[in-house]
Amino acid sequence: MADTQQVDPKAEQKAARLAKQISGFATAHGGAEGQVAYLGQRGARIVLVGGDGDWGDVFAPSVEIAEKAVEKAGITVHENFDGAFAAKVRTGPYEWSRMAGIQVGGPSNG
Repeated sequence: MADTQQVDPKAEQKAARLAKQISGFATAHGGAEGQVAYLGQRGARIVLVGGDGDWGDVFAPSVEIAEKAVEKAGITVHENFDGAFAAKVRTGPYEWSRMAGIQVGGPSNG
C-alpha cells in the first residue's frame, strides 16, 4: 500500500535549516548529542551538548519538526536530560556565578 502521508514543505524546510544548525554545532564541538523538550504551544527546545562539553540550544515550532531535524543531523538523542547526559556539560565561571547568584542574591527573609 502506498504511503499517503502529506508532507508539509515548510516544515521540511524548517527541519532542514535546524539540522544544518545542529550539524554546524556538532562540527564545531567534536560531535553532539541532544534532547528534545516539549514546550507546549511554543514548540520544542533541542538542547545540544558537544563532545567538548559546550552546550547550546535551538528551538523548533513543533516536536515533530525538532525530531525530524535531529534525525536529519544524525546526532544521538536522549529521552531525558538525566544525570549521565547532564554530566557531559562543561560549566564555566559564568554559569557558576549565575547559579550562585540565584542562591545568594535572592530575596531576603528579613
